Amino acid sequence: MDHVFIEGLEIDALIGIYDWERRVRQALVFDIEMAFDNRVPAASDDIADTLNYKAVSKRVIEYVRQSDFGLVETLAERVAAIILDEFGVHRLRLKLSKPGAVRGARAVGVVIERERQPLNGA
Repeated sequence: MDHVFIEGLEIDALIGIYDWERRVRQALVFDIEMAFDNRVPAASDDIADTLNYKAVSKRVIEYVRQSDFGLVETLAERVAAIILDEFGVHRLRLKLSKPGAVRGARAVGVVIERERQPLNGA
């Protein structure tokens, strides 16, 4: 399977469990790899046939900026669900990094891999 990716998408968000985190927006970094068959858009050379990474990025940015979660785990799950549900992606790998959250570490965060569930549980 082919993959379309978005790497290093930096978005300011309200995230965290500590009081001070609830008062400031923090930079989060998303790396998203989405399974998508690129043969049709390659043959047609038409953007309408692609997984439009600009549209995915804009949707993720919009959602994350409006979100207000305590845990990066929750935010990662919600963003994955949006991409799977709204963009016809069958499988994805999402890395959500929170730079500077731990002294001495460049970043901390989560990596999740999810698949779209078939209709009717089939």
